[in-house]
Amino acid sequence: MEKVFPHILSITGSDGTGGAGIQADVQTISALGGKALTALTCLSMQSATDGFTLYDVPTDLIVAQVQSLLATFHPSAAKIGLVRDADAIRALRYELAGVRQVVCDPGLLSARGARLMDDAAALAFKTYLLPIANVLVMRCDEAELLLGCRIGSDDEMLDAARRLCAMGPQWLLLRGGRYDGSRLTALLYGDGSHRFFSSHNIEGWQQHGVGGAMSSAIATRLAMGDDVPSAVENAHRYMHNQVIFSQSADAERTRPADLYDRFLDIIAQNYTLAHDVHYYADRLNISSRYLSQITARMSAQSPKQIIDDYLIIKAKELLDSSSLSVQEISYRLGFASQAQFCRLFTHVAGIPPTKYRK
Repeated sequence: MEKVFPHILSITGSDGTGGAGIQADVQTISALGGKALTALTCLSMQSATDGFTLYDVPTDLIVAQVQSLLATFHPSAAKIGLVRDADAIRALRYELAGVRQVVCDPGLLSARGARLMDDAAALAFKTYLLPIANVLVMRCDEAELLLGCRIGSDDEMLDAARRLCAMGPQWLLLRGGRYDGSRLTALLYGDGSHRFFSSHNIEGWQQHGVGGAMSSAIATRLAMGDDVPSAVENAHRYMHNQVIFSQSADAERTRPADLYDRFLDIIAQNYTLAHDVHYYADRLNISSRYLSQITARMSAQSPKQIIDDYLIIKAKELLDSSSLSVQEISYRLGFASQAQFCRLFTHVAGIPPTKYRK
C-alpha cells in the first residue's frame, strides 16, 4: 500500500532569513514526513537603518489563500502563527471550522519582547481562535500580556494554564518558565493532567524560530495520528535532535546532554515523590554511577546536588508566593518531616526557611 503523507497547513508570516515563519515551518513539516501547505499573512524585513518592519497581507488575500488550500487539499492539521489583523483572525475562525487539528502559536511578542499584535488583534485572537485550538503554544511573557499577571513559579504557570484553557483551547504548552540560571521550564496542561519539562539548554531553546518550529512539529505529529501528549513529546524530541543540539559541533556531547535533559524532566515531574538518586537513575535505565558521570560532565554537580537544588528552588517559590507554613511546604515537597526539610534548606540556602521568609 502506498504511504499517505498528511497535509499540514501553516498560516503565518514570512521570515526572509529562513530561521522562522513559513520558511521554517515548511522545513519542519517536511522533515517530519508531512506535506506543507502555506498561507502568508505578513512579510518581515530587517535593515541596519530601519530595524525590523512587518508588512501585512490584506485580509481578503489571506482568506482566499486559506479557502483555496482547504478546498483542494483538505489538510489534516493547521498551525496558526502570526496574524496581525483582527478581521483576518475573525474570518479564519470560520474557515478552519472543518479542520480536525488546530495548533495556535500567536506570536503576541517578538523574542526581544516587542509587541507584534495590537490590542484589537489580541482580543480577536482570544475571542475567535482560542476556542477552536486543540493546542495553544505560548511563551510565559505572552501569557502575562494576555492575562495581565506575573508568571514566576510553577504554581503561577499552573494558574495561568488553568485560566488560558478556560478560554477554550483543549491543551496548552506554556514555554519559557522561570529558571534558576541553568534551567528553562515548560508546562503541558490539559485533559485534567499536566506535565513539566525542564532543560538546561537555555540558549538553544531561546533561539530565533524555535517556538514556531515546535508548534509546526506538534501539528505534523497530530496529523499523523498522535494524541496531544505524544505529539508534544515527539515534537520536543525532534527539536532537541534537529535544532537544540545541532548548535554544538561536539557530537560526543549529544548523548550525555540528552540524558541530562531527561534527568531534569523527570525531576520536574517527580520531585515531590522521590529525592534519591537511585530512583532517577532507574527511570533513565542507567546506573547511578553513570548518572553521576553525566551530571559531572554537564554541570560539574552530583545528581544529589541537582535534586536538592531543584527542591530548594521550589521551596523558595512557595515561601515567597504562598501563605503555606513551613511544615505544609515540607510535606508538599515530599519530605518525611519538617525537620528533614529544614536541615536540607539550611544546608543548601545557608539560612533556615523561617529566616529566609522574613
